[in-house]
Amino acid sequence: MRSDYLFTSESVSEGHPDKVADQISDAIVDLFLSKDPEARIACETLTTTNLVVLAGEIRGRGIMDTSGEWAPGVREEVEAVVRATVKRIGYEQDGFHWETFRFENNLHAQSAHIAQGVDAGENKDEGAGDQGIMFGFACDETPDLMPATLDYSHKILQRLAQDRHTGAAPFLEPDAKSQVTLRFQDGRPAACTAIVVSTQHKPGYDEGAKDAELKAWVKQAVAAVIPAELLSDQTVYHINPTGSFEIGGPDGDAGLTGRKIIVDTYGGAAPHGGGAFSGKDPTKVDRSAAYVTRYIAKNIVAAGLAKRCTIQVAYAIGVSQPLSLYVDTHGTGTVDDAALERAVEAVAKARLGGLTPRGIRTGLSLNKPIYGVTAAYGHFGRTPEGDLFPWERTDLVDDLKAALA
Repeated sequence: MRSDYLFTSESVSEGHPDKVADQISDAIVDLFLSKDPEARIACETLTTTNLVVLAGEIRGRGIMDTSGEWAPGVREEVEAVVRATVKRIGYEQDGFHWETFRFENNLHAQSAHIAQGVDAGENKDEGAGDQGIMFGFACDETPDLMPATLDYSHKILQRLAQDRHTGAAPFLEPDAKSQVTLRFQDGRPAACTAIVVSTQHKPGYDEGAKDAELKAWVKQAVAAVIPAELLSDQTVYHINPTGSFEIGGPDGDAGLTGRKIIVDTYGGAAPHGGGAFSGKDPTKVDRSAAYVTRYIAKNIVAAGLAKRCTIQVAYAIGVSQPLSLYVDTHGTGTVDDAALERAVEAVAKARLGGLTPRGIRTGLSLNKPIYGVTAAYGHFGRTPEGDLFPWERTDLVDDLKAALA
């Protein structure tokens, strides 16, 4: 790895049209898992001017049977959850209002051919819901063991959203994007060279004193997030660089589930297998295997076994056992990577029952309605609380050390 370089990551707010779509899809996942923990869900959402469309495949007790018949009242619940999600985000605009947008529900029954490959049977374990490769990553750049550029990008937008929701910054609207560029020296963050924030705003906040107030507020949020030693008079700020940003959200640009996968993961600092997370139940390894590889990578770094760690796993549809496991500590490991791979396999088998789809989702207790909060500001680097973000725990540290002893 290079030791001296510039690196940039971006984030988008909960009001970004793609993130609105992600949050709606995960709200549907939570709704259905609350009814049937074994539900099968693949929900895609489209948002645009005063329109929300759902599509995808589902199956579950008390939700929809194999013929495609909805259980009584569930269709109405789906629409209520969708509108409540948009209301929580804060859209009450002429071009996109939680109460008046047109809604289409095109969810239908899961394919029987997919079901036969995924479901467990008398002579087979539960198989992966699709083929694919999944990556997990951790590094010691921040206390959350996340890439600093992405961590700061997320937290700037979280701060602005908090100020909007509490009324402290009533001139802010839901849609926003951020971007942070850091200079690294000897592989460590040394200076913040550039900040980009574009935030939707109330009319009139694009000129004069009101524009100055908005820009000062953004700089205040940046200063609250990024360590003071990284900021200086050399830091370049681009705040609403195009000028006015009144029309935003789904009215300004269409949104789709799964279009912000790098924002969702590691901000470009690590590979991504290509599969999105939101809208998928935990039998889909796009989601669950990405979570478990983050879990293991984070514990490797937390244990002091490496400063950076990337893990890859691969699956075939209908097959329970992973096809491969790969660990790379990028030359920062205290033990051989091959030894770490053996330790990971042993610990995963002992603690999770293995890296099979069933082992992952039962070992991490993923069959719960815990996904709505993952759909904005990243799936990783979050604080585990109760049932939420179990893949962010660092409770494998002692097990990994013991396996290597």
